[in-house]
Amino acid sequence: MKTLENEVNYFTVPTRNEVSSNNQVIFDNLEKSLGFVPNLYATFALNETALGDYLALQNRKSTLSPKEREIINLVVSQVNDCKYCLAAHTILGKVNGFTDDQILEIRRAQISFNEKWAVLSKFVRETTINRGRPSENSLKALFDAGYTKANSIDIIMIIGDKIISNYLHSFTQIPVDFPIAPNL
Repeated sequence: MKTLENEVNYFTVPTRNEVSSNNQVIFDNLEKSLGFVPNLYATFALNETALGDYLALQNRKSTLSPKEREIINLVVSQVNDCKYCLAAHTILGKVNGFTDDQILEIRRAQISFNEKWAVLSKFVRETTINRGRPSENSLKALFDAGYTKANSIDIIMIIGDKIISNYLHSFTQIPVDFPIAPNL
């Protein structure tokens, strides 16, 4: 069976001039806030509304802390073997205060430095692998660790957000423009 890797690359990262005027405004805002437009975001801009929609989802209010969000992003990206998102979220994990060793533990869903986050990482890994169907034991452990029903909805939304970007990169294979994350 042929894979996309064996075929012609159908996707290239669009420049600002190759996207709609609405997406050009978003590019300008990303340039101001990040200093550049990440390739994966630019790829979303091949569609008139996808970049704005994705950023709205990604930046929505959450009951979870930035560190918890990064735990979810790293675990899901590891399960889905997304080189792009692992690279980006390794940087974001460091920005949020995680060390290199902690980031590797998070990616393995074997956190030793925080019991509550250990439960979260295992729940996220199991939920992602089982396509949204965590075991009863995993769900009980999540609630026993202090997470609420509202938190669980946010966890699922962040898993979904990350699956979208993981799949987009797997599908398009656009170049990674962050330092490559170490292999586990």
